Amino acid sequence: MPLPHAAAMIDQQAAACGELGSPLYEFLLRRAALDVAAGGPCAAAIAGYEQAPGPDAIALRLLGGVHALVLTGRAPALAAYYPSAGGEFTLPVPEAAWTAFLATVAEHLDWVRTWLTRPPQTNETGRANLLIAGLLHLLADAPHPVRLFELGASAGLNLLADRFRCEWSGGAHGPADSPVRLTDAWRREPVFRSDRPLPALEFTERRGCDLTPIDPLSPEGALALRAYVWADRPERAARLDGALALAAKHSAPVERLGAAEFLRRVSVAEGTLTVVWHSVMRQYVPADEWALVETELTRLADAATPTAPFAHIAFEPNRVAGSDQRRFVLTVRTGTAPEQVLAEAVPHGLPAWAWSERPGLPVG
Repeated sequence: MPLPHAAAMIDQQAAACGELGSPLYEFLLRRAALDVAAGGPCAAAIAGYEQAPGPDAIALRLLGGVHALVLTGRAPALAAYYPSAGGEFTLPVPEAAWTAFLATVAEHLDWVRTWLTRPPQTNETGRANLLIAGLLHLLADAPHPVRLFELGASAGLNLLADRFRCEWSGGAHGPADSPVRLTDAWRREPVFRSDRPLPALEFTERRGCDLTPIDPLSPEGALALRAYVWADRPERAARLDGALALAAKHSAPVERLGAAEFLRRVSVAEGTLTVVWHSVMRQYVPADEWALVETELTRLADAATPTAPFAHIAFEPNRVAGSDQRRFVLTVRTGTAPEQVLAEAVPHGLPAWAWSERPGLPVG
């Protein structure tokens, strides 16, 4: 992949960071794209990894490696501009921030290059807002204990979603003392029935899978998770800290397995709702592997009964039919019934809004 194309991918991620509320990362990636095109230190950092899938694969891995240096005290000049490390952040971003970023990449080139081999696993707890909403929607008329299985679970933090607190104007769900607070969860009314008492989430089993699981209780694992949170988004860092505190108290095992192999070990069970869910992971799964996943999901759906139900909940980017646009949407499917599109949200999950608020935009 020529450097100009790699630079364009990084610039594309810069635009996404700006749209999602990270002016610091937008600024740094704009400059990094120019440096890559010019063959500078950032080009040396990504050399050999230019063909990693998607614009975020290069850009977010580069940012994650540098952020890890900041968080561990090895880039003090850059830390002065990173709120995550106690730095002062102002707009417009001072040119000195870019100078410090480039110097950090050049000085720690081998370290940064090792991060180009890592998938950008944020394990974003904000996305649990949509997963919880899908589950509450399903349980409203047919409450059941839940057996939860997550694909691409990373560190397993969203397997603890029953211990998160969702809050929106006029309502809330989850433990009031939860260290993970998903505030401003909905722009208007949530997609589940909030005009009556909401069912408590009761998980009788929770397990996940990931090809490269992260141990949230290890210093290395916690650093990786924190490094992939954008440095000027303190609310995301606070949610992560809360989820790590929960993980220290509650087990949520994640097996080192592919999604299809993991699902082959799952079956429906009497008296419980068996749920498979995932969020923003499908794009990283090869098409042939996902075909096997679909086979297993169909098997579970066909095996479901009224007393042993099955549901598939997903928060994933979907292409809008007849368009190049992608929407991050919540879909649910119960048994062999057709898939429903319930809601849409920003990629990190907060806020969300009902899909009915976007009439005429069917997903393809």
